[in-house]
Amino acid sequence: MNPVCPLDFRYGREEMKRIFNEEAKLNYLLNVEASLARAHAKLGNIPIECAEEISKKASTRYVSLERVKEIEKETKHDIVSVVKALAEVCEGDAKKYIHLGATSYDIVDTANALQFRDALDVLDAQLKKLRSTLVKLAKRYRDTIMLGRTHGQHTIPITFGLKMAVYAMEVNRHIERIRDCRKRLLVGKISGAVGTGAALGKHAKEIQEMVMKELGLKAEEASTQIVGRDRYVELAGVLANIATSMEKFATEIRNLQRSEIGEVAEAFDVKKQVGSSTMPHKMNPITCEQICGLARVIRSLSQVAHENAIQWHERDLCNSSSERFWIPHCFILTDWIVFQMNEVFSNLKVFPERMRENIERSKGIPMAESVMMLLVKKGMARERAHELVRGCAIEAQRRGTWLIDVLKREREIMDLVNEDELKDALNPENYLGRAKEIVDEVVKRLEG
Repeated sequence: MNPVCPLDFRYGREEMKRIFNEEAKLNYLLNVEASLARAHAKLGNIPIECAEEISKKASTRYVSLERVKEIEKETKHDIVSVVKALAEVCEGDAKKYIHLGATSYDIVDTANALQFRDALDVLDAQLKKLRSTLVKLAKRYRDTIMLGRTHGQHTIPITFGLKMAVYAMEVNRHIERIRDCRKRLLVGKISGAVGTGAALGKHAKEIQEMVMKELGLKAEEASTQIVGRDRYVELAGVLANIATSMEKFATEIRNLQRSEIGEVAEAFDVKKQVGSSTMPHKMNPITCEQICGLARVIRSLSQVAHENAIQWHERDLCNSSSERFWIPHCFILTDWIVFQMNEVFSNLKVFPERMRENIERSKGIPMAESVMMLLVKKGMARERAHELVRGCAIEAQRRGTWLIDVLKREREIMDLVNEDELKDALNPENYLGRAKEIVDEVVKRLEG
């Protein structure tokens, strides 16, 4: 059978895909079943030797994915199929005690939490690599001056290092969000059909606590038949937030790579890579464009988590099918675009000389604020200084001339400042504020 989903042949890293493949999922489910049996045995509910047999056989070394699928064709129930397949390989009385007192989503949701933990470990590592790359760029280009831009228009100068420091701190916040999210996300339940624990008997609370402690999870304090899906909504929000940052970074590179700006560019293999099937000269930012496209998929899929949080009474089954899509797809794609973003930044072509050219091409007009502040310092009212310099900047733009040439013709300005002072105010190097200091602070914090 030819694959249909692009995750199978185009997008995603194997390290993350392995966590979400069918065999891995089965192993997570079996681990929970084994832990449940051990808890029962410790409390005297089932013979110890039976728990040992269940624990031994609760692995894909004994329970094959193929057999589980065969059973499911008959039972039309995924967890019953796992339980039956495990029972088939267990010897003696052990098979009688598999899944004792549990409901399907005790096993599914607890397995999900184990899966989330492993996936977040992988994603966290990728974000830390990206943060490190951005910190290196911030240090390298700490003093590289360039035009700032708002509304797509030139503003006062910044440094490319500052831009990278801003991105590094944004990634750092995502790392913090993952850490915070874990506290509420890595939660399982063993509390039966509607959360009362009735089928687990008088030791219901102890069983749940023992299973979660052994698996390294927290126990859901109060549940219906499922773990509260507000937790999954938070996860979806974190993944969508990370994806949005990746699209933001990629969009900035795409814009700065525009022919008329040309200040940075994705790496391009000029010997082999082809930019267009018809235009031989094209060198397109295709990786950044891929990141932007996939980020939109992640955000759209995250909406499903919100819909799933709305359940009928103690639960319905509407979340089950859609979670098979949004959870693995969001994790795999988010990990992929973080990885790709790191590849882009690690090999980014930066053109400081073009940044300088663009500053020169602006003919000093972006330095209007600096001149205004000089006039205020010399005693002119701020509102008057703003209006005066604004008029000069508009005239300079209209005439296509240097701002200083228009400023020097204004008697009101020249009565307060001399030409050398104007030149200093119009020098971008003199109007970077704390840009370099901010870079140093960010680097110190994130490298420390």
